[in-house]
Amino acid sequence: MANKGPSYGLSREVQSKIDKKYDPELEERLVAWIVAQCGPGVGHPQPDKIGFQTWLKDGCVLCELINSLHGANKPIKTIKTSTMAFKQMEQISMFLKAAESYGVIKTDMFQTVDLFEGKDLAAVQRTLLSLGSLAVTKNDGQYKGDPNWFPKKSQENRREFSEDQLNEGRNVIGLQMGTNRGASQAGMTGYGRPRQIINNP
Repeated sequence: MANKGPSYGLSREVQSKIDKKYDPELEERLVAWIVAQCGPGVGHPQPDKIGFQTWLKDGCVLCELINSLHGANKPIKTIKTSTMAFKQMEQISMFLKAAESYGVIKTDMFQTVDLFEGKDLAAVQRTLLSLGSLAVTKNDGQYKGDPNWFPKKSQENRREFSEDQLNEGRNVIGLQMGTNRGASQAGMTGYGRPRQIINNP
């Protein structure tokens, strides 16, 4: 799996398009946040896509990150460094499950192979961006770093109206809406009849 050879033809073209979506500037911002959030103990990757993948590939940094957003009640109890592929993939899966529980929507989640095999590192960036945005939006004191690194998620703004206010609103006719109130056919002749012209001398 990890020793898969290079792609050719259409597969190579598709992979090239996926690779172009990777954002080096976003990588810098994500690395800065992860180090600020988890502390210098997580280290620092080489400044390129391969370095970013290698840094996150075993799942340890990702697990530390999601744990740091939960305070004392950490979702991942044990984090172990391992050279075994299935153990590393298992830790990535644990991170993804915890991130989904935290509130990251499924469409923003990457697949384990996207990171482990470097299939789609732009998807990994998307997941981390969404996680950072959620952490800033929750504003529960667990987020560390510059709040301007991530856009805030939109939040529900529920409004409550009294029965009187609702009834009053029903009486207002919006200018963009037509109305037939007050319309009358008084004085109109029946359909199909010619117009009656009376010439009074």
